[in-house]
Amino acid sequence: MRVLGINAIFHDPAAALVVDGTVVAAAEEERFSRRKHGKRPVPFSAWELPELSAAWCLASAGIDVDNLDAVAYSFDPGLCRDAADLGLGDPWDWLRVDYAKRAPQFLAAALPGLDPEKVRFVPHHVAHAASAGLAAPRAGDDTAVLVLDGRGEVASHLAGVYRDGRLSALYSQQLPHSLGLLYEDLTRHLGFLHSSDEYKVMALASYGRPRHLGLLRELVRATDDGGFRVERIDWASMAKARTADGEMTEEHADLAASVQARLEEVVLDLSRWLYDAAGGASTLAMAGGVALNCVANARLAAEGPYREVWVQPAAGDSGTALGAALHMAGTLGDRPTPLAGVDLGRGWSDEELEAELRRAALPYTRPASIAAEAARVLATNGIVAWYQGRSEYGPRALGHRSLLAHPGDPATTARMNDVKGREQFRPIAPMVRAERFAEIFEGVFPSPYMLFVHRVKPEWRDRIPAVTHVDGTARVQTVHADTEPVVAEMLAEFERLTGLPVVVNTSLNTAGRPMVDTPREAMELFGSAPVDLLALGPFAVHRRSLAGDW
Repeated sequence: MRVLGINAIFHDPAAALVVDGTVVAAAEEERFSRRKHGKRPVPFSAWELPELSAAWCLASAGIDVDNLDAVAYSFDPGLCRDAADLGLGDPWDWLRVDYAKRAPQFLAAALPGLDPEKVRFVPHHVAHAASAGLAAPRAGDDTAVLVLDGRGEVASHLAGVYRDGRLSALYSQQLPHSLGLLYEDLTRHLGFLHSSDEYKVMALASYGRPRHLGLLRELVRATDDGGFRVERIDWASMAKARTADGEMTEEHADLAASVQARLEEVVLDLSRWLYDAAGGASTLAMAGGVALNCVANARLAAEGPYREVWVQPAAGDSGTALGAALHMAGTLGDRPTPLAGVDLGRGWSDEELEAELRRAALPYTRPASIAAEAARVLATNGIVAWYQGRSEYGPRALGHRSLLAHPGDPATTARMNDVKGREQFRPIAPMVRAERFAEIFEGVFPSPYMLFVHRVKPEWRDRIPAVTHVDGTARVQTVHADTEPVVAEMLAEFERLTGLPVVVNTSLNTAGRPMVDTPREAMELFGSAPVDLLALGPFAVHRRSLAGDW
């Protein structure tokens, strides 16, 4: 079976292609359109489709649109109710629903040759659940699944369990109660862009004290039936609203810390209820935008009842394209296979990369080992733009489209934030070879997708200050040589040169822009930012070469 998954209704439009139960391609539209998050989540944009990423998915697999068995759209307008009945203050929500109803015709126009009858609607939270429960490493076992986000058709949460590839829904929290919308409201109040900058609030929380936790426990609470309640919150009574360019104060950090702490507590309560309701399934799989909160994920893994917590790496709405395709593949008779990795986007051959370098007239070399060349530059405190293989699906740079730096220099954090043009309170993350993890960090292992925070052991905090956050934690990516051999080689060589088995890893982009996807975009970033080496596949472009020191 050939199933194309589509996410389009809210934000982060994306496409994913599943062939005979296996994910062969997946990409967000932002990587093609160069528009951050693809679009804003307003009803007037609901008609916009991931046309470029969908066409690429099909072309990359050599599949014509008329050979598709189904197109799975991750929203079911038939489940919707009037926004006023849901307690939502959006007078234009009906327009979003109307656009969703017309999705088969819109898709047929975007993908010429597609039969609109092949478009199937998959409920939003079922798509989220499938992206986690059917893609988890041990998806054949009983797997509890917890979905938490802003909203779907009529709900903001789904708790269930997968058995033999079939989802049994155990509870679904109806709107307007929503942990995702709670965090979005806080994001907006703190002067950030909602449905985009929630991760900044999570980072800011580390600098504050949860002074308002008592009040928030009254207003945000889990219920005995597996759901929760979010009452109206007077944010201004705890901290005055901040403008986008306004001063960030202690009261803002304290409010962020308070909401973050309460979110963690409620997620723990929900997971414990689900553990009992699902009959003690030992694995929990998570998806939905709230599942990108790596601080909450780490606390759940440490204090929750599950032996293993697995978070789908494209847990936000882009991942519903994957989930819708997996769900529909299972419905049509295929047995979905676990996700092998997130390098599911575009890639270029060595010959194509070299042609791009020649077209740009850039001086380059092909060293014996690009990994060793990068490690040498990093060891001398240089910054490396690392462009290798296929691009990542989801919001994390995982060694394919990354900016790398030395973790031992305390000034690296400020330097990297300056390079990227972002706020100085933002942390940067470490990557470490899997075999060295336990010596340096405590917490979830393995962590290949950078979706948990970890405690940095005290004896290492002064050795890797650039990646140790103010609260003594770090968001770690564990690198495994069998799946990421070039990155593992670079880490091993860097350790040989410096004695440090850790390298700084952040996304290959600048603030407000999507991650670099094409070789041309990589060269443009290299040319406009103070980066010392562009490692483009096996090729090296040094900054000094551009100055004539060849």
